[in-house]
Amino acid sequence: MPRTLIRKNPSNFKTLPLFVEATPEGLSYQSVGMPLNFSQTLQRRRPVTVPDSERFALELANLGVSVRLTLHWQNRDYWVLVRQRRQDRGDVVLKLISGYVPAHELNLPLHTATQEIAEECLLETPEGWLSGRFNDTWLPAPYSSALHYREALPFRLTPLSGSARPVRCAHMQLIERPQAYVHLPTASLQLIYDLRLDVPKEAKSLSLFHVDERLEGDQLVARLDRKHPDLYLMPLQDGQPTAELYTLKKDQLYPASTRGLYLAESFARQEGWLVKDERIRWKDWVQQQGLSPPGKDSGLARWHGKAKQLLKRIVPRKAAR
Repeated sequence: MPRTLIRKNPSNFKTLPLFVEATPEGLSYQSVGMPLNFSQTLQRRRPVTVPDSERFALELANLGVSVRLTLHWQNRDYWVLVRQRRQDRGDVVLKLISGYVPAHELNLPLHTATQEIAEECLLETPEGWLSGRFNDTWLPAPYSSALHYREALPFRLTPLSGSARPVRCAHMQLIERPQAYVHLPTASLQLIYDLRLDVPKEAKSLSLFHVDERLEGDQLVARLDRKHPDLYLMPLQDGQPTAELYTLKKDQLYPASTRGLYLAESFARQEGWLVKDERIRWKDWVQQQGLSPPGKDSGLARWHGKAKQLLKRIVPRKAAR
C-alpha cells in the first residue's frame, strides 16, 4: 500500500509570468505582473504561436526546470527518467526530473533543480535513505519526518558542461548554462540542467524510487509506492543513450517494457528555441536518435546478472584445514 510522506497546501506556491526575448545569440527572461498560485498558472498555460524560432519576444505563463541527471553507479552511467501522470494534460509519460520554479527563485533556477532531485529521486539502502550534497551544500531531506536518512554516506551532485547558448535572467547570466526552450503548447519557458549523481561505492543493495506530488482535493500529497518505483535508468554508452530501460531494486537491474511508451516534450525535436510537441512516442524517439532496440540476449540486466554469478565463482574458497 502506498505510504504518505508529506501533505502540502498548494496555495502556498507562487510563481510569476515571464517576458522572454530571444535572438540567435541568446535568450533572456524577466518576471512581469503579479505572483500567481498553482491553479492560476495552469489557466495561463495555453498554446501560443511564434513565427520565427530564433528571434521573438512574448509573454509566457511560467518558468519550469528539468534535470538531465546522469547517475554513476558501479562504473556505469545512466540517465534517470521518472514516470508521471500529467493531470493538466491528461497523459502518462516518462520525463526528466522537473518542476515549477517558484517566484523567489526565478533568478536561481539551479537551486530549484537540486531541490527537485531531493524530492523526486530517492535512493534506499538497508541502513536507510541516502542524503545528498551539491558540491559543498547539503540537499534538503524533504521526507525526514517519515523516512530515515543516512547523512554519513551522501550521494554527490556535480554540474556537467552546459549549453553553448547563454540564458539570462534580466541582465544576469545563469550559472551552469542550462539548455532552454519555449514550449508552445503550454506557453512556458523550460530550462534543462545537466548534472551528475555519484552513488557512493559503500552503498550496497541499492533501490531507486520516484516520489511525486499529486493534487488531491485541496492538498498536494507525496506518496511512496514500492510496487511501482516509477524511476527508470537508461544506460549510456560512450555518453550516448541506448534504447533500453531498467528499474533498480537491491542492486539488481530489471528490464522495463517500452511498449506504448511516450516520452515528455524535452525529448522531442527542438527547432531554434522552440519545442512544438506535447510528447513523443518512444519508438519515434529511438528512430530519431538512430538507436537499435536491444536483442533478447543483449540486455544490460542479463549481463549484470551473469557478471555477479561469475564473480561469486572466482572468489577463493577458504583453504581446507
